[in-house]
Amino acid sequence: MAASYAAASPSSIAFFSSSIFISTPTASSRLNCFFKSHNTKFPLRALVRSELATLPVLSFEGTQVGTATLDLKSAPAETARAVVHRGLTTDLTNRRRGTASTLTRAEVRGGGRKPYGQKKTGHARQGSRRTPLRPGGGVVFGPKPKDWSIKINKKEKQLAISTAISSAFENAIVIEDFDEKFEKPKTKEFIAMMKRLGLDPKEKSTFLMTEVSDNVKLSSRNIGTLKMLTPRTLNLFDILDAEKLVFTKGAVEFLNERYGFDFVEDEDEEYEEEEAEEVNADEGTEAEGNSESTE
Repeated sequence: MAASYAAASPSSIAFFSSSIFISTPTASSRLNCFFKSHNTKFPLRALVRSELATLPVLSFEGTQVGTATLDLKSAPAETARAVVHRGLTTDLTNRRRGTASTLTRAEVRGGGRKPYGQKKTGHARQGSRRTPLRPGGGVVFGPKPKDWSIKINKKEKQLAISTAISSAFENAIVIEDFDEKFEKPKTKEFIAMMKRLGLDPKEKSTFLMTEVSDNVKLSSRNIGTLKMLTPRTLNLFDILDAEKLVFTKGAVEFLNERYGFDFVEDEDEEYEEEEAEEVNADEGTEAEGNSESTE
């Protein structure tokens, strides 16, 4: 693992090149560094701090037309890595369906009759054709349906997301709303827009928008390195896995309101967040099912 801690390339995301985290060459290796064991102890008086950043606002043509300010909560340097690690592992674990199931020798059909006599056959003695030692027999200590869900405090999860975003300011930009620019689905036009914004279609990038129109969704879905997120589908994994983060103006207002320093949650927002967690879990199970079907 020592080789994976080499100096980061200029295009590496700021979240990993910041003083809080260790920078590594690729996005995948950077993501893997969060799955290492952590012995970080939270100090009794660890205070949440505010991260203020000014991001450039680009037009649909790629020219800068102004600036936008993001003021988000951020965990202290001593605990930021542990907070993000816990949020990431919790998200990925909660995506597991836990539906894997096998049959034991008692559940496999057949095997009620002794296959042959006990003696004078030259074979090892057998009492059933469904023994785990034979093909078609039961499985010893196989998986059974299990609930893998892990609980995480809501404020801790919000702090993990805001810490990840606030540490990626250097590689984040803001773009004006462009839903009306796509009169019909056209992937070629979306790729051209990405290039005007300085984004490489071959690198992973994440767009955060308050709403995604059908034309934008259809225009971007064939780009394998692109993720289109909304407040309902915002998750920690896609933030950490991206080389570039792109926000719309509406998304910046949402982040300042939801993850800002003065945010106070009410019951309606709590209900919406629970729904968003269910949506992310469903997407994770769908992706898992698609990968199994392709295999």
